[in-house]
Amino acid sequence: MSDSSGARPLPEAQDVLRILPHRYPFLMIDRVVELEPIKRAVCVKNVSFNEPQFTGHFPENPIMPGVLIVEALAQAGAIMMLGGSDEADGRLAVLTGIENAKFRRAVRPGDQLRLEVDLERLRGRYGRAFGRATVEGEVAAEMTISFALLDSDFSRSKDG
Repeated sequence: MSDSSGARPLPEAQDVLRILPHRYPFLMIDRVVELEPIKRAVCVKNVSFNEPQFTGHFPENPIMPGVLIVEALAQAGAIMMLGGSDEADGRLAVLTGIENAKFRRAVRPGDQLRLEVDLERLRGRYGRAFGRATVEGEVAAEMTISFALLDSDFSRSKDG
């Protein structure tokens, strides 16, 4: 399986685990369906009733919290920035800002969230991307996200 340009294979599940430092319940990317490194990524998140947020977020009428949709788009952005890189190990794409977020449709258990992220600007280690989450072609959320590319040991003290 390869991306739309045919240049590289798409990241598989194990590659996603290598690229993103997240694990259950915070890993939001189930599959990468399109990747143009440092340009565009399309990923899928299958929304399951078994996810922990649904036991407390309107249990009688469960909807996915908007903050988790933001996180899913941010993770798709990290895949866009690091998924085609041989240097992905040891680097993190960290969310630094959210602008113009709009939530237009409830996301419910059983939905498949399609996460599309397009790079708008990259200057040095800082970038900006437009993200859109859809369910069955209908926009669920859209926003501009800002991020920084950091070394994975950025928070460790140099003193010990």
